[in-house]
Amino acid sequence: MFDNMHHQWLLLAACFWVILMFMVASKFITLTFKDPDAYSAKQEFLFLTAVPDAGRLPGETHFPEELKPTGKMLVEPLVYAQRLELMRNVCREDALRNLSHTAVSKFVLDRIFVCDKHKILFCQTPKVGNTQWKKVLIVLNGAFPSIEEIPENVVHDHEKNGLPRLSSFSEAEIQKRLKTYFKFFIVRDPFERLISAFKDKFVHNPRFEPWYRHEIAPGIIRKYRRNRTETRGIQFEDFVRYLGDPNHRWLDLQFGDHIIHWVTYVELCAPCEITYSVVGHHETLADDAPYILREAGIDHLVAYPTIPLGITAYNRTKVEQYFLGISKRDIRRLYARFEGDFKLFGYQKPEFLLN
Repeated sequence: MFDNMHHQWLLLAACFWVILMFMVASKFITLTFKDPDAYSAKQEFLFLTAVPDAGRLPGETHFPEELKPTGKMLVEPLVYAQRLELMRNVCREDALRNLSHTAVSKFVLDRIFVCDKHKILFCQTPKVGNTQWKKVLIVLNGAFPSIEEIPENVVHDHEKNGLPRLSSFSEAEIQKRLKTYFKFFIVRDPFERLISAFKDKFVHNPRFEPWYRHEIAPGIIRKYRRNRTETRGIQFEDFVRYLGDPNHRWLDLQFGDHIIHWVTYVELCAPCEITYSVVGHHETLADDAPYILREAGIDHLVAYPTIPLGITAYNRTKVEQYFLGISKRDIRRLYARFEGDFKLFGYQKPEFLLN
């Protein structure tokens, strides 16, 4: 009997030790994991937003209805089919045609990266954690043996990263790949993506790209700042006015390919013209990434880096804070431009536009 009690106490002590170590590790990850847009590639620290529970404050975290976590290991496969069906239905809506359709131009083909070895096409949608997907393809193409060995400065250097763009092929080769390859891209809430682009390019600028602050920002300020005596650098309000202006294209032409960080998913990937195999969502990336790897038949070759719980969750409070003080007129004009993205991918119209 004494031996049994001794073993039970040892078992309880071991369980307590494991739980304690897990709590310490979780705390460490929460405090040190960096910006979710690049998953450790940047220097901005932030607090993780946990999956919502009954005790949280209203509005802290929000998922569009069809994107809510299932509570299981993976999102139900039916969800991925539903996303594609929703996209096809919106593509057929005549009222949204100007917001959902675009030509498969060189601009679009430049966004699509090719892995011929495994017959994969990936359309880049900046500010949606694309850095890690590029790393996955770089490894698959054989440029580096593992994700961990890829230098950060090589990932976006298209002379060195071994990632050909679809635009580099002949017309016949392009069409063959579009018809037969596995094709995917990732989206996130459109307004939260714009906030991420603004922070990354005009506030933090971690990769030292001075043209955003010294060339693009002054151009936006000159055209869209209402208070001409205001001397501060570019504000989010200026950015919103620029993006919501129906005549924004004349500035876009001046800015060149730098606009990829804030143009619509439609303009980047032509989802109504190209038949994609999977559309992943940033909010459920922990489920979607393994699913994409399996569907592409490469899950035995490479793994997507671990994503801490909640790091990709939609942060409604942050979005509302950024839009606080911006006129409803300017926000409505912004939504009018991005309405196609909201509807194609099942994102809800922000509540602050419903009042």
